[in-house]
Order: sequence, then structure tokens, then C-alpha cells
Amino acid sequence: MLDAVKQFLTSTGVSILLSEGEVWKTLLMYVIIGVLFYLAIVKKFEPLLLLPISFGMLLANLPGANMIHMELFINPVDPNAPLDIVRIVKEGGLLDFLYLGVKLGIYPPLIFLGIGAMTDFSPIIANPKALFLGAAAQLGVFLAFFGALLLGFTPEQAASIGIIGGADGPTAIQVTKTLAPSLLGPIAVAAYSYMALIPFIQPPIMKLFTTKKERSIVMTQLRTVSKTEKILFPIIVSTVVSLILPDCAPLVGMLMLGNLINVSGVADRLSKTAQNELMNTVTIFLGVTVGATANAQTFLSWSTISIIFLGLAAFCFSTSGGVLFGKLMCFLTKGKINPLIGSAGVSAVPMAARVSQTVGQKENPTNFLLMHAMGPNVAGVIGSAVAAGVFLAIFK
Repeated sequence: MLDAVKQFLTSTGVSILLSEGEVWKTLLMYVIIGVLFYLAIVKKFEPLLLLPISFGMLLANLPGANMIHMELFINPVDPNAPLDIVRIVKEGGLLDFLYLGVKLGIYPPLIFLGIGAMTDFSPIIANPKALFLGAAAQLGVFLAFFGALLLGFTPEQAASIGIIGGADGPTAIQVTKTLAPSLLGPIAVAAYSYMALIPFIQPPIMKLFTTKKERSIVMTQLRTVSKTEKILFPIIVSTVVSLILPDCAPLVGMLMLGNLINVSGVADRLSKTAQNELMNTVTIFLGVTVGATANAQTFLSWSTISIIFLGLAAFCFSTSGGVLFGKLMCFLTKGKINPLIGSAGVSAVPMAARVSQTVGQKENPTNFLLMHAMGPNVAGVIGSAVAAGVFLAIFK
């Protein structure tokens, strides 16, 4: 009886935690998880993403729970070795099976399918110049890439870190799971955290590079876009982009498919499913499994700290690139374009566009920039997918 009690006590999570060499790391992770829960629940910063990610991190750091087994997915000897599906089926658990959706690149394109079904591309069709703002806002992606190289990361890891600057979580995951799977946890957490903090990060940068007069510019109403244009746009974009960068096809193709299902008007049931049931289900699976990769031993390291700072720098430079190009377009059009919409060139849809609207309206209450900002915002989604395709084509 005494032996049974002793065995029970030694098998508890508390006993396992105390027997670990670096207890402080686990305790610090609990603090980080608590902060993420606070941001998601109290501050309502991207709760649909941060909540499952935070809980996935909690599951990964419960002593003795062994909810996910990353050794089944990452071969330290040969990172490019194919997955041993038979071993995963025999030894894996629920989160291991769900993680296959990340490892095999299933979840990010499905997320893009839902985003496409929810997004109105009319602003970019009505104002194609917004594509340049979306491209300019990818500046941080490439600056962070070179910065990561200088800090000693491999080119594959640097590419994965750089894509954080696109403010696109699914794209960051799609690139990282292929090029640097061992960094998936910190990169995903950094990408989604900065997406959630857009209302705090972007406004100071936007005000730094613009004058009050520029922020007060009222833009004219966009032209009406025909249904034919809306239908042709996703077909043309997916074809052209995929012909140039085939590695973009999974993301751009599914983004445009979702949009075509919506704008065609003949598949309302599919459109509603993509926007709601499918999107919500995949978001839960993606968030929990990505969060579960962030255990204390791998998450709390110098490389993670570097990723957090590089990701912040990438995000700031991307915002700056969009705003500065917006200033250039403002000059070239003799004051017809409000440079604030350039900050929406990062692909956090629609939050970045709302920030442009909020900052502009504070300067001029009669200013309504939301639809104008949606053009660069949608262009940013396409731009981040193209940047991902470039990195995958070079380093895969």
C-alpha cells in the first residue's frame, strides 16, 4: 500500500515538475501563457487565434502530460526526412494527429479559403495602384531576413523569421513548417501576437512619417465594381501568380477560390461554410497544435528571443514601407492619396485597414478611409503569399 501511494505521488505533475532540471523555464512559460490569455480574453486581441494557441501552449507545458511528440515530426539527423506515418499512427495521440494538418500544409490554405470567402476585393479592383502599397509593405520581410542571417540563423530559418513581417500567421506557418519546423512555435506565436497588437504598434509609426495635413486628406469615393470584374479577378490572379511562382498556388489559389465561391453568387452554402464552420474548425485545430509546439525547453532560448525582436522589427519596417510609399503616391497624385492607407499593406485583414481608418478619423472626423485601406490590405495578403512563394522557391 505504501509503495502504491509513493508511486502515485511520484507520477503527479507536481513531482515531475520538481524533478526537472530547469523548473524556472516552465514557470516562466506559465507567466507568458497567462499574458496571452489576458490579451485574448480581457483585451480581446485576436481571441479566435490567441485563445487556442495559448491553451495549446498550456497543454504542451503540463508536466507529464506528453500531449504532443515533436520527435515524431522532426528528425534531428535529417530535417528533410519524410514523415514516418506508421510510427505516428502507432505512437501518436490526438494532438499528433491534428498536427499533421500543419506539417502537411493543410490548415494554412484552408484558412486562406475562409479569408477569401470573407474578403471583398472590390477596393483593389477599383484602385489597382493599391497593389504597389501591398508590395511596399513587404519591406520588413526582406530586411528581417537579412537581419536573421547576420545573427547566425540559416537561410531557411531566416526566411521563416522574415515572413513574420507580412503580418500573416497562416503564411508564416506554411513557410516555417517547410523550411524551419523546429522554429514553428516561436514564429507562430510571434506572428499572431504582433497581428493582435496592430492597434498599438502601427499608429506611432504612421504618425512619425506623416504630417497632420497628410493624415487629414479625404479620398474620393471608389468607383463601382461590376460583378463580371469580381468574378474574373480571382481567376486571373490565381492563374498569373501561380504561373510565375508555383509555390504560391496553395495559398493564393485557395484564397481566390474562396473569393470566387462568394462573388459568383451561385454557391451560397459553400461560401457560408467556408466563412463559418470550416474556418472556425480549422482555426481551433491550427491554434491548439501550433501552441502545443511551444514547450519551455524549445521556446525559452536565445533563438526565440531573437525571433521575437526580429519579428517586431520586420513588422515595424513593413508598416514604415507601406506608409512611406503612400507618401510617395500622395506626392505623385498631388494630394489625392492619404498615405495612412499604406500601413494597411500588411496582410492582417481587416484589422490593419481599421487602424488606418481610426488614425485618419482622429485627424479629420469626416474622413472615411476604410474601403480605401482595404485595397492595400488585400494586396498585402497577396504580397505576403508571393513573398512566401519566393522563399520557398529559393530554399525548399
